[in-house]
Amino acid sequence: MRPITENPAHSPVTEGVDDAVAQRLAVALRCATISTEDPARTADAEFVRLAEHLESSFPRVHAELTLTTFGRSRLYRWDGVEPGRVSAILLAHQDVVPVDDEQRWTHPPFAGVVDEEFIWGRGAIDDKSRVLAVLEAVEWALELGIQPHNTVYLAFGHDEEVFGDGGAVQMAQHLRERDVRADLLLDEGGVITDGVADGVDRPVASIMLGEKGYATVRLSVTETGGHSSMPGKQTAVGRLARAVARLQDHPMPLRLTPVIADMLARMRVALPEPRRTLLELTDRRGLATLTGPLVTRILAAGPTTEALVRTTTAPTVIRGGVKANVLPQSAEALVNFRILPGDSVAAVLAHCKRVIRDLGVAIDLTGPASEPSQVTGPGPAFDLIAELATGVVEGIVTTTGLVPGATDSRHYDGLAGTRCNFAPIVLTAADLERIHGTDERISRLNYARLIEFNRRLIERLAAAPDPTGERR
Repeated sequence: MRPITENPAHSPVTEGVDDAVAQRLAVALRCATISTEDPARTADAEFVRLAEHLESSFPRVHAELTLTTFGRSRLYRWDGVEPGRVSAILLAHQDVVPVDDEQRWTHPPFAGVVDEEFIWGRGAIDDKSRVLAVLEAVEWALELGIQPHNTVYLAFGHDEEVFGDGGAVQMAQHLRERDVRADLLLDEGGVITDGVADGVDRPVASIMLGEKGYATVRLSVTETGGHSSMPGKQTAVGRLARAVARLQDHPMPLRLTPVIADMLARMRVALPEPRRTLLELTDRRGLATLTGPLVTRILAAGPTTEALVRTTTAPTVIRGGVKANVLPQSAEALVNFRILPGDSVAAVLAHCKRVIRDLGVAIDLTGPASEPSQVTGPGPAFDLIAELATGVVEGIVTTTGLVPGATDSRHYDGLAGTRCNFAPIVLTAADLERIHGTDERISRLNYARLIEFNRRLIERLAAAPDPTGERR
């Protein structure tokens, strides 16, 4: 057995991982498995290095589980005592985003530095720590002779950061062809935040039950060019700027969806007055006649919480012109939308046309797009994840929610009864900024929590269900 802490099996985790466990993650962080949208810049050799490291570090996993590869993605099947049914699909991804400015990092982003408190490097949180933590837990279980009661899949994508077409899409299709239907799908997305939720008096574990959709709309304009000394009443840049401003000034409507109403209801116990009373008057479907709209407007006051109640509009790129004294003949802008469940990609396009009201502005989709995912109900699988989270970290409040970004989970819609996006690591607002940012790192304590959470999950999956369907 590979020790993580000396804590009893069901007490909170209070000590970090030892050097050997930390170094296994650090070696993985030294593999620069960067995903880019340019196939010619693939980091294939780095994925090979990572695969070799995983296979040498977790020999029992690779001897006893069945591995199928899809490109550099890795799908493991762990047969259960009763293999005909699937209890869980555990997702994580091996790839990372590029680094903008290495000079700003305390340690080089792919050096995999380990000190007394942290393991540093791109991917330390997003998402190699989860890949390694799952494998640490499975290796531990195999050494102890623990076997899941029903089959478990581990699915580690290699291109999540560029939408997962070569990895998660292929693995999900493979599972569909085999009629897999799991009780639980677990992936990245939610964490335990400390000091992030305004007015909440304790850490909040956000166990997400779905995610928003994604679409990028291109606005393009063509006009007569010429010299800037003799402009017409309409220029390409001016026309485009007006279209972008209209979209920003007229966002899509606010809505309190059932999953966000449920999230707020669960957080109510940790809120001060008068917010607690206000939420007591709003049911979990967000349908209260008076308080629902008020709660929605309160959430819309800040960018973080506004994303919970609206399909967001974000102009991100604008191009046009080559010289200050030349009227450009064309200009274009890109506007990114994160789509709330209940809206759709088609609804976003219709909104853009209705708001811009200019036939001279061409409006079309560009790049990948995805509809909002299915949102699963909390149910027993959610209760299990919440129970395990409160066992690993003391004094938290658990709630539901929506992932505002895109994860590999969306490709697995319909493959599990309950989807949970969650990792039991405690992060402050400053920690959250490190994800896809400068100085990404994970504390030894958080990594210990992550591994122990997966150990306990495997122990629960190994327990046979009683006749009512609950696990003993």
